[in-house]
Amino acid sequence: MPNLLWNGLKHRLGWAMRKPYSLQDMARDALGVLDALHIERAHVIGVSMGGMIAQRMAWTAPERVTSLVSWMSSSGAPDLPGPQPQVLKAMSATSLNLGLEQAMLNMQRLLRMIGSPAEHEDPLVQAARVRQAVQRAYRPAGVLRQTLAVMSDADRYELLHDITRPTLVIHGREDPLLPLPCGEDTARRIPHARLQVIDGMGHDFPPGLLQQCLPTLIQFLHEHA
Repeated sequence: MPNLLWNGLKHRLGWAMRKPYSLQDMARDALGVLDALHIERAHVIGVSMGGMIAQRMAWTAPERVTSLVSWMSSSGAPDLPGPQPQVLKAMSATSLNLGLEQAMLNMQRLLRMIGSPAEHEDPLVQAARVRQAVQRAYRPAGVLRQTLAVMSDADRYELLHDITRPTLVIHGREDPLLPLPCGEDTARRIPHARLQVIDGMGHDFPPGLLQQCLPTLIQFLHEHA
């Protein structure tokens, strides 16, 4: 299991980190899925860490990416604000192997912290969704490995100006996990990227606020079909 504390210190000091796999590896995995499905080109929509992987895909294989949507994600630039301290603490708790019941409680607490202040998810619906997710795949070590992959992706922000695919960046104004400057910086670095900021949205997909995103998203996809 990766030592997140030690690697976090190396990240702050700018030292190289050993990692089981990288975001670039995951981008290649996603391209491999397209290969397996015999899909030559696709609209690529990535959310949070998925947005970072999607950026890597658009940089690595632009001929495979019809358009890029980077949603509540980040450029990874070192001067950007990080998660709020209480959110970081709650995130760390989700990586501990404490059993299924405690894992579900930790995940619900994290979701409440990063959720949209303009629209809260019903607690019973959230609990059922978390239980289903944890029962499907409970991998605390996987959380650490993915976190390490994000932390060690130090040069991605320098590559974004090379992305040539049409790009839409969507970000919540109230995101406590990846604050709004993370989305703004992504849009600034990718040539001709379009930025949509959603008032009241945190780091989640509440139905009411999602409806505000869809018209812009659908129009963007149609424009670049």
